[in-house]
Formats: sequence, C-alpha cells, structure tokens
Amino acid sequence: MAILDYLPLIVFFVVYKLTDIYTATWALIAASALMLVVIKVIKKNISKQQWWLFAAVVLFGGLTLAFRSDLFIKWKVTVVYGAFALALLLAQLSGKSLLKSLLGSQMTLPEAVWRRMSFGWSGFFALMAGLNLVVAYHFSQDTWVNFKLFGTTALTLVACVVTGMVVYKHLPEEEKS
Repeated sequence: MAILDYLPLIVFFVVYKLTDIYTATWALIAASALMLVVIKVIKKNISKQQWWLFAAVVLFGGLTLAFRSDLFIKWKVTVVYGAFALALLLAQLSGKSLLKSLLGSQMTLPEAVWRRMSFGWSGFFALMAGLNLVVAYHFSQDTWVNFKLFGTTALTLVACVVTGMVVYKHLPEEEKS
C-alpha cells in the first residue's frame, strides 16, 4: 500500500517530463483523487492525513493552475512538511506523542525514545520544508521536480533507516524479530 502513496508523485513526475508543470499539476490532482478512491475501495477508510494531503494538492494545485504560477505547487511541499513538523512538535510539547499514537500498537518503546523520535522527525520535516524552499527559489523548475521525487524520497529513506537503527536498540527482545 505504501507505493500507492507515491503514485500521484510518480504520475506528476512522468507527466512533467513529457509535457509541462501545468499539465503535471492537473495529473497530480487527478491521480490524488484516484488514489483516494482506490484506498476507499481497498481499505474502506481514508485517514485524516490523506484527506488533508488531498486538500493541499487541490488547493495549491488549483492556485498553480488559476494563476499559471509554479510557485504555488512548490509551496505545497513546504506547507505540508511544515505542518507535519509543527503537529509533531506541538503534540510532544503538550505531553502527547503523535508517533506513539500512530505506531505504539506495533512496537513497545520507552517514553524517552518516543519523545526523541517526535523531536527528531519534527526537525527532519522542518529541515525538509526549508530545503524545499531553497531548491524552489534557487534552482530551475526541472531541478525542483527532480528533487521532489528523488531528493525528498532519498532523504526520507535515510531518516527512516536512522530511526529504525535508533528504535531497534530499544525494542524488547521479542519484538526484534
């Protein structure tokens, strides 16, 4: 199911390479809507996060198309990453761990590890939001599109591997297998 989450991005990338940013934005909106339909059919439940991401695609994609400016679709990435960073940070500062509420049923970790993970991922998302702006404003549109698919995916994979290494040390023995 994880590949389904990347499908709209892959569609955006392919259509961009074949046409332009505006046709790719239309394709992104359509692929995102189709993804929700598929999720509804397969899982029967669309998460709040998926609805929120779809709304961001429609809003920023719509602004991109209405004003014929690629800055809106570029800003969507920063807004989404910034929202994730802020949500994780504010929840943790209020004594709740969003990561624990999402993943706590799958693994048992000490509270200090959940806290470190929340702050770590909040920092990662804030860094990604800023990095997206640097690439969007200081590099070509083509470079930004490549960064959006390959750069953010690679950096997220690295963050997941680092998180996995940190978490593994703290898992109970029966959960390590």
